[in-house]
Amino acid sequence: MTPAIRLLEKTGTEHQVLSYDHDPGSDSYGQEAVDLLGLDPGEVFKTLLATTDSGETIVAVVPVEHMLHLKSLAKAAGAKKVTMADPVTAERLTGYVVGGISPLGQRRRLRTFLDAAGQSLSHMHISAGRRGLEVAVKPDDLAELLDASFHPLTA
Repeated sequence: MTPAIRLLEKTGTEHQVLSYDHDPGSDSYGQEAVDLLGLDPGEVFKTLLATTDSGETIVAVVPVEHMLHLKSLAKAAGAKKVTMADPVTAERLTGYVVGGISPLGQRRRLRTFLDAAGQSLSHMHISAGRRGLEVAVKPDDLAELLDASFHPLTA
């Protein structure tokens, strides 16, 4: 059981855990989840970390089928500029490995921004904290757990 799933259970948040056999040769963890679980790519979200010009590390949760637009994330965060965080830093701050980083249950609570595309969905699939493990949650529940807000984050 991962910290993300423990958090969902501890808070009594409705969720569904889905698992698949992760292929270590896969180069797109989110697309692998879409393909192997037969999910709608618009409902599967990836967790990305970025660093603001002031040095704050923040989290963006965006659909796997889209690229994060750094200027949009900077605007949402009230920063002039953001850059993608180094993978080693992302793993150290979250306690998860790249490809299995969940926005939930991270080692350090980081300010989180959710892509607006998720707001109208009945549920969002996010990493449950391990490669090959996804969890479906209601967007409003996710936002509440993370104290996050929805913003247009993709180009």
